[in-house]
Amino acid sequence: MFLSLDGIDGTGKSTQIALLADWLRGAGHDVVPCRDPGSTPLGEAVRQILLDVRATPIARTTEMLLYMAARAQLVAEVIRPALAVGKIVVADRFLLANVVYQGHAGGLDVSELWRIGRTATGGLEPALTIVLDMPPQAAAERLDRPLDRMEQQGDDFRDRLRQGFLSEAGRRPDQIVVIDAARPVAVVQADIRRAVEDRLAGPGGVV
Repeated sequence: MFLSLDGIDGTGKSTQIALLADWLRGAGHDVVPCRDPGSTPLGEAVRQILLDVRATPIARTTEMLLYMAARAQLVAEVIRPALAVGKIVVADRFLLANVVYQGHAGGLDVSELWRIGRTATGGLEPALTIVLDMPPQAAAERLDRPLDRMEQQGDDFRDRLRQGFLSEAGRRPDQIVVIDAARPVAVVQADIRRAVEDRLAGPGGVV
C-alpha cells in the first residue's frame, strides 16, 4: 500500500512519518519511507537545485518539471519495486504537493498539473494522502532552521498553499484526509493511525 503525508512546511510531517513508520513496523509490516523530491541519486540532486537559496532563478514551469522528473525516478526506482513485493510505502509529499505549490500557489493550471503528474507517475497514486493542516503563521513559527528557497516565498504564498491543500482535499475526500496538526504530536499521530487503519482494513488493504 502507498501512503503519503503532505501539508505546508512546519506542520510536523517528518516527525509524524517517523512515528507512523515505527507503528506500522511494530504491526509486522515492511515499510519503505521516502521523500519527494529525493530518495534516489537523481531525486536528491534535483532537490538540491530546487531548494538551494543560492541557486539561479527557476521559472515556475521549470520548477514544476524538475519536481515531476524527480518523482518519475522515485516511482520507477523506489515506490513501484517496493509495492511489487508487498511493502508499505510512506512518502513525504507526492504529486499533490506539485499541484498545490506550483498550481494553487504558483499560478500554473491545476488540471494540467494533474495531467502531467499522471504521465510522470504512470498513473500511480497514493491509496491515502494525509494533509497535516494548521494556520500558516503558526507553522512558520515552528521552523527553527534556515528557510529553503520554497519556504522563502512569503506569507501570502503560504496562505495560498494552505487553501490549495484544503481545496484539493474537498474535491477528493475519498483520497485525501485532513488532520489538524496544531495539536500535541501524540494526538495528531493517533488520528493518522486511525485513518491508516481504516484504509488498510478496507478494499485493497493489506490486513
